[in-house]
Amino acid sequence: MDQENVSATLTVAVPAARVFAVLADPTAHSAIDGTGWVREAVDRAPLTEVGQVFRMDMYHSNHPNGDYQVANQVQVCDPPRALGWLTGQEKDDGRLEFGGWLWRYDLAPLGPSETAVTLTYDWSAVPQAIREYIHFPPFGPEHLSNSLRHLAGLVSGG
Repeated sequence: MDQENVSATLTVAVPAARVFAVLADPTAHSAIDGTGWVREAVDRAPLTEVGQVFRMDMYHSNHPNGDYQVANQVQVCDPPRALGWLTGQEKDDGRLEFGGWLWRYDLAPLGPSETAVTLTYDWSAVPQAIREYIHFPPFGPEHLSNSLRHLAGLVSGG
């Protein structure tokens, strides 16, 4: 695969501000994800600015510990149009180290009560050392579409 990102788009019948508010709430991320990997928000404050760090408890059967924690750093915060973050980890000395992959949501209002939501997973900045032990993308092609359907259910109250 030459492309180093994947994306999916879904139109939801709610205003962009409502979609952004749900995405900016780390406590909603486990319900949006749908893989069972994202477990619970450690940092529960809404995402409001570039540089903000929020940690999530995770689980993956291929991870050496099974349960682990990621530290995400907001890279894009443009309410109600875009929100994105890099995923990494906090080292023992408190330093943050990112793997180079970015999750990004772009919201395009299609009127007062309809929004096109595009979710992009971009691994173009992942260094070769990480690519040697993690296959990218680390999920099947249906994951982004499933995640957007979960988001649609949350934002529409269903």
